[in-house]
Amino acid sequence: MKHGFIKTAAATPEIKVADPVFNANSIISCVKAAAEKKVKLLALPELCLTGYTCGDLFGQRTLIESALQQLERIKSETKDLNIIFVLGLPIVKNGKLINAAAVIYRGETLGIAGKRNLPNYNEFYEKRNFVENNEPPVIFKCRQMPEFSFGVEICEDLWAIDPPSVKLARSGAEIILNLSASNEMVGKAEYRRNLVKGQSGRLLCGYVYASAGEGESTSDLVFSGHSLIAENGTILCETKPFENGLIATEIDLYRIAYERQKNTVFPPYEDIEAVYFDMEPEETELTRYISGTPFVPSDEDGKSRRCEEILLMQSSGLKKRISHTKAKSLVIGISGGLDSCLALLVSAKAMDLSGRSRKDIIAVTMPCFGTTERTRNNAVALCEALGVTLREVNISKSVLQHFEDIDHDPDNRNVVYENAQARERTLVLMDIANETGGLTVGTGDLSELALGWATYNGDHMSMYGVNAGVPKTLVRHIVRFYADSSENEVLKSTLYDILDTPVSPELLPAENGKISQITEGLVGPYELHDFFLYYAVRWGFAPKKIYRLAVYALSGKYERAVILKWLKNFYGRFFSQQFKRSCMPDGPKVGSVTLSPRGDWRMPSDACRDVWLRELEEIEA
Repeated sequence: MKHGFIKTAAATPEIKVADPVFNANSIISCVKAAAEKKVKLLALPELCLTGYTCGDLFGQRTLIESALQQLERIKSETKDLNIIFVLGLPIVKNGKLINAAAVIYRGETLGIAGKRNLPNYNEFYEKRNFVENNEPPVIFKCRQMPEFSFGVEICEDLWAIDPPSVKLARSGAEIILNLSASNEMVGKAEYRRNLVKGQSGRLLCGYVYASAGEGESTSDLVFSGHSLIAENGTILCETKPFENGLIATEIDLYRIAYERQKNTVFPPYEDIEAVYFDMEPEETELTRYISGTPFVPSDEDGKSRRCEEILLMQSSGLKKRISHTKAKSLVIGISGGLDSCLALLVSAKAMDLSGRSRKDIIAVTMPCFGTTERTRNNAVALCEALGVTLREVNISKSVLQHFEDIDHDPDNRNVVYENAQARERTLVLMDIANETGGLTVGTGDLSELALGWATYNGDHMSMYGVNAGVPKTLVRHIVRFYADSSENEVLKSTLYDILDTPVSPELLPAENGKISQITEGLVGPYELHDFFLYYAVRWGFAPKKIYRLAVYALSGKYERAVILKWLKNFYGRFFSQQFKRSCMPDGPKVGSVTLSPRGDWRMPSDACRDVWLRELEEIEA
């Protein structure tokens, strides 16, 4: 429960139709198995205490009374387990039979939820035996952790036009449990998966779906035990049809709470009958998949689609800006590095989309004190392969003259020495753009904006920043995707070499012809910073939680002390460098995280970072 994680589970016990004693034994085994895995909330299938396919046997008092007796036995034999579980059984209420779900905790029944929508079509005839439950839904809340709140709906309720889960979510339930006996048919598993996934996304909730399986009657139907757990539009885990068994994973309730809080179309919580319970928070072992590169899809097909989509978004944004400004040219500084490489690829595609010649792109290489032959040669080869106009402007003399003008010693290689070069390059690009009636294309990426790794009014400034919404880890994959897709062998080999070149601003003199200034050695690994950025900005997580997730996802690659060191560095730079983001150029948003002051991120430039850093000081790496 710490950091908002609740371990949830769905289980499909083996049953026998109309045998509550056997079924109770199976249910007890499932509950104990889940408790062994430290599960705190477990969903079992619809009518699993009797079997869903009992037919007119539901009219037999013997079956109903046996089910109630076995419910008491289940409660007695699980009273010492620290787990809430919900099971399905038939219950007589007001002289009528309802398809019910009993919420059990520590040997007590916290409450009963009834099925609201009874299917009575095709293979279903529930209204023959049951009546609809029209009582208001109930929400169950933990006193010690308000976000741990859940509600229950039963099978067809999810398929209905007005599911009870909508009312439950509007009333604060962050987890919905669905006890189901959905029979299997060709194509139904995929439909069911999409339904659960979609409902969890619409309601911004965790959704635990437990389905009936082995042991149900196969007279006319088969039941596959297809269970799923979803969170906010993503399937966290599921059983394969006919696999049955138990699945368990952690739902992140703080993530859900943040999304609901931020989403202005999600309404304020409504009053609803609530049942409160006590469960002391404890450490939850993480087992769910957490990517070390959250901006990059894990599967290759998804990665290619993402890269292609982002390239089109960037180039379409630039195309619009070209059209609006009636720009006669695009002017871009090309260094032989990753960011300028991507910006040039985007510019080429924008010109193609505009029906313009790539010769209208003026790529300017501006060698100075730190430029190496490798990066310069790659810049030239890239421009030639793309068919753009290449110009070289050596800025060494201009920068030295500037040093003389301001009385700066060239041997003093401080921030003045570095930034003067960046500002001179920007001056050259802006003036060439003015001279040619063009538009200066910015190359800086989202990760650099987060860290403020740009010279103010130097490479920080442009007329349109095409990479402003793309984090460094994704820049690398987009360039690789372009290389893999290219049929131009020269372009392909050049891009691969750019990918293998260390990231560097090249503002300090080379050593033996090699790059002497490695960016990640100064500000830290971009893989870590992109991880921090994603969870700090997209989800608003606290530093301790981000550290925990980073250790979990990246511990095989980085030591805990290294992660903590760069996390402190991230927060320090993120706060201190906001002034650069407050006046950043226009650029297209392409993902869920952007730092544009006109879009998703508005932050005072003088905001204090002490609260975040103090929390990190409490961590022992």
